[in-house]
Amino acid sequence: MPVLLSLVVGTVFGAGLALSDMVNPARVLNFFDLAGSWDPTLAFVMGGALATTFVGYRLVFARGASLTGGSFNLPTAKQVDLPLVGGAALFGLGWGLAGFCPGPALAALVSLKPQVFLFVAATAAGMVATRAWRGR
Repeated sequence: MPVLLSLVVGTVFGAGLALSDMVNPARVLNFFDLAGSWDPTLAFVMGGALATTFVGYRLVFARGASLTGGSFNLPTAKQVDLPLVGGAALFGLGWGLAGFCPGPALAALVSLKPQVFLFVAATAAGMVATRAWRGR
């Protein structure tokens, strides 16, 4: 049941990204182009995501357990450290340069465009390198 539920939620998320055209890197890059062809679509998508999250978290935490009956796995770290800041900076640089973040890139794999596969491969390589670096 948890795997099926994850598949449904992931499919709905991917469909939302495709419907809002967030799988198009030009849409994201134009959001960052304030002096040129600025496109506010990303701001509306972020606003919708924040509103959904705000309501969703309250409903889910009021239940006390997940829909599958498992416990919640919430982060316990409360401090800002160098790995957090460095990771956020690398994420922002990659997003600003490529126009993709991991979720929309995975949803865009169905386009079969080489740049999408390159981005996903680079993301996976970065994850593997980070795990290796932290494990040393």
